[in-house]
Amino acid sequence: MKKNTVLNLDTGKLLVAPSILASDFSKLGDEIKRIDDAGCDLIHLDVMDGHFVPNITFGPPLVKSIRKYSDLCFDAHLMISEPLKYIEEFAAAGADHITFHIECDCDPNEAIEKIKATGCSAGVSVKPMTPASAILPLLDKLDLVLVMTVEPGFGGQSFMANMMPKTREIKDAIKAGGHATHLQIDGGIDTSTVIDAATAGANMMVAGTSVFRNPDGATAAIKALHDAQSCLR
Repeated sequence: MKKNTVLNLDTGKLLVAPSILASDFSKLGDEIKRIDDAGCDLIHLDVMDGHFVPNITFGPPLVKSIRKYSDLCFDAHLMISEPLKYIEEFAAAGADHITFHIECDCDPNEAIEKIKATGCSAGVSVKPMTPASAILPLLDKLDLVLVMTVEPGFGGQSFMANMMPKTREIKDAIKAGGHATHLQIDGGIDTSTVIDAATAGANMMVAGTSVFRNPDGATAAIKALHDAQSCLR
């Protein structure tokens, strides 16, 4: 197992995972150092293939090129149709955790096994229209569940508050099963919506625009999100 997986992060703490999708790619190394120094807990990598979602971002070569800028957990969110083809490449490039989508074209059990075989921790994500029931049978194998609170594909979208009942349902199942599973929210997280997400039971917040483009700076932005710890269910 790699040393920086989500297994080394406390599920009882509110954790902040800035998404580099909202950073300035012309100085990406400096941007990663900036959020690392600002106190984030892990770094979120939004990987899109132009097929599973209507956008294209980056692949393993970019992950490899930025690995030297931080020792934090690299949290790769694969919004791609065929993750089985690329899991080993992302792990070799420096990803510590890999999340794939339950809606993709693969056997989820096979994907989980392949991720863990690389030494990474494993997660699964659900789109807004996908019910919690789609992933609940996998909870005993998962280190993280990601609930999308926007339609995946583009950053800067508005938070979908109607995803909070699904978040609570998943959190209830995690607790009932005694699982040490992180519950991550991705989409529209800021100082207001983080309270809704934490109250529903999510402990890990993906935040892009609200961190990288915050007029008060990344340190203040991350601290403001961490301050929602008191709301964590």
